[in-house]
Amino acid sequence: MKKIAIYGAGGFGKEIACLINHINSEFLTWDFIGFFDDGLPKGYKNKFGTVLGGIQDLNSYSEELAIVISVASPTVIEDLSGKIDNQLVYFPNLIAPNVLFLDKASMKIGKGNVVFFSCRISCDVTIGNFNLLNSMVSLGHDVVTGDYNVIGPSSRISGETTIGNANFFGVQSTVLQGLKIGNRTRVGAGSVIMRNTKNDALYLGNPAKRIVF
Repeated sequence: MKKIAIYGAGGFGKEIACLINHINSEFLTWDFIGFFDDGLPKGYKNKFGTVLGGIQDLNSYSEELAIVISVASPTVIEDLSGKIDNQLVYFPNLIAPNVLFLDKASMKIGKGNVVFFSCRISCDVTIGNFNLLNSMVSLGHDVVTGDYNVIGPSSRISGETTIGNANFFGVQSTVLQGLKIGNRTRVGAGSVIMRNTKNDALYLGNPAKRIVF
C-alpha cells in the first residue's frame, strides 16, 4: 500500500479520513499514517490518527508520501499547495467509490482533487488541480474548472460552464448553463447564478445579485 497523510486534522480532515477508509474497503490502496497541521501540537490525536507535525515536518519527510489537503478555503488551499516543496510528496486524486461518472473515459483531471460521496460527473468534463467537490455535487457536460475551487454539498454546475480559480460555492448553489465564473468568486448558499460573474465578488440570492460593501 501507498503511504498517505492528510494536511489538516479538523472536522474536514476527519471526513477525508473516512473517505480513505471507504476507498480501502473497496480496494486496499492507502496506508494512512496520520495528519500534518500547523494549528495543532505534534502528537495531538483524534479518533482517526495523530498529528505528525506541521509544514516544516512535512517538507523534511524522508519517504514518498501522498498528501491530501483538507481545507475548505480556496485561498488557503492555494497557499498551502505552494508551500509544500518536498520532492517526495505527491498529490493524488481521492474519489469516493460511489461517484457516478457518465463517461469517465472523456474526463480530464489534474492532481490533488477530492470528489466526495454521491457526486455526479457528466461527459467531457475537465477538472484542474486541488478542487474540492463535496457530497452530491453535480457537474454537467463540458464543464471546465480551473484550480483551488471549493464546491459545497448538493451544488449544481450546469453544462458548458467554465469556472476559473479559487472560487467558493456555498451549499446547494446553482450555476446555470453556459456561464463563465471568474476567479475568487464567492457564491452564497442556495444562490442561483444566472449571469457571468466578476472576479473577487460575492453573489447572493435567487437570482443571485452581486453584493457590494
